[in-house]
Amino acid sequence: MKPVPGSGAVLGAFLCMWLAAEPAFSADPLPHRNDLSAQDRAKVSKVLSFPTDFQRAEPFELMQGGAGTSQSRPNRDALSHANANLTFEEQHLFKVGNGLFKKLWASSPSSTQASDGLGPLYNARSCQGCHLKDGRGRPPREGDEAVSLFLRLSIPPQTEDQRQALTQKDILSVPEPTYGGQFQAFAVPGLAGEGRFDIETEEIVVPLNGGETAILQRPVYNIRDLGFGDMHPETLVSPRVAPPMSGLGLIQAIHPGDIEALADPEDLDGDGISGKVSRVRDPQTDDLTIGRFGWKASNPTIRAQTAGAFSGDIGISTPDKPDNYGDCTEAQTACRELPHGEQAKLGPTEAPDPVMELVTFYSENLAVPARRDVEDPEVLRGKQAFYEAGCTSCHQPKFVTSRDANNPAHRFQLIWPYSDFLLHDMGEGLEDGRPVGDASGREWRTPPLWGIGLTETVNNHTRFLHDGRARNLLEAVLWHGGEAQQARDAVVALSPADRQSLLRFLESL
Repeated sequence: MKPVPGSGAVLGAFLCMWLAAEPAFSADPLPHRNDLSAQDRAKVSKVLSFPTDFQRAEPFELMQGGAGTSQSRPNRDALSHANANLTFEEQHLFKVGNGLFKKLWASSPSSTQASDGLGPLYNARSCQGCHLKDGRGRPPREGDEAVSLFLRLSIPPQTEDQRQALTQKDILSVPEPTYGGQFQAFAVPGLAGEGRFDIETEEIVVPLNGGETAILQRPVYNIRDLGFGDMHPETLVSPRVAPPMSGLGLIQAIHPGDIEALADPEDLDGDGISGKVSRVRDPQTDDLTIGRFGWKASNPTIRAQTAGAFSGDIGISTPDKPDNYGDCTEAQTACRELPHGEQAKLGPTEAPDPVMELVTFYSENLAVPARRDVEDPEVLRGKQAFYEAGCTSCHQPKFVTSRDANNPAHRFQLIWPYSDFLLHDMGEGLEDGRPVGDASGREWRTPPLWGIGLTETVNNHTRFLHDGRARNLLEAVLWHGGEAQQARDAVVALSPADRQSLLRFLESL
């Protein structure tokens, strides 16, 4: 693989020199940044200010993942490279973690004992089964079983204990009593899967300025062939596709005060945007903290997200989620009577440390790809249209990560995720009617946009949003409503040429 000329480490050093050379311009900006000196806070504030000149790219805009940005050729492996600024020893850990990420788990008992523990109910046999090439999942094609799209399940609280647990954030939703929190179509030999579901679509015609027309497809999910009897009559269902993995460690390294400073839950500034922080419990400390991962911002750390995926998606226990039966409920007795994969000689749980640690490290260090065509005049016009339409009210372009981040590779990096990591009301069109923690049925976390333009290159599809309903980037924009309605309408009102420029800008991310 031939890298594009340049060095992430060198450019990272240039960034530090640039920050050191930039003059301060405000008396006391970013007061919450307790990891920075007053001089650094002033310089960072200037770096994070919005551009006024759209005739040229901003300094370091190419390196949207900071010094760790991957400058490898933008091919099908574009989202699978390690952060460029890892040490030699960390690169070794990344490769071992990559192997575990791709590992196919087997039902118990098996001859491959180190891989025992699949299921008994599951959605995929490996992490990569959902996160193919570390990229974005999609709805199943006609005739295929759903793998990288699954259904979340829950019911409204039925008891005072459940209401209290939700209030205390001890749980974020009440699982369906028989089928649990996730609908799993696959099962190990000798056990029925939980069922199947079909997706029908309803078409919505959207006229666009300039005489163009877009046709959206609203998905409707029909669950069938239930393997364990009827579901609770009040069951709430929400489809989710696997999100891309790039830049997760950098998101984790964003100072919490930077996210909190963007929140305006009561819309006190009157701009119609009322993003709010998702508060969840950190399973390592039991403290309430910011949820910044997942479609509903339900997880505070990559390790917590990883443990949840091991348990719910593959049915593998970890030190953080030690139930060897994954999402099998007590009502699914046939599931819980089957052998599991925990073995005394390998340690407690089916994926004990260091397996969990290595997969977490791998997930924390998948590099963000470099931008393409940042100086292209059409891309720059699209960037200006993106700003002028108000998209940046939620898709916050830039952050400088904390100097206190756990991994030196993630510290003090200028990054461009285009997300505020807050919950926003996205309107009736995207409503799933299923509350999770602080997120109502209409609220979703602003997803990062970095790497979105490589979806087709990496995953051979262009399906976007939480359930993959949008068949291209324009449809993804047109599904925006609620707090994003004004920005969405501004895109509809653009001339066809300007709308195409905006899409070119998104494709360059």
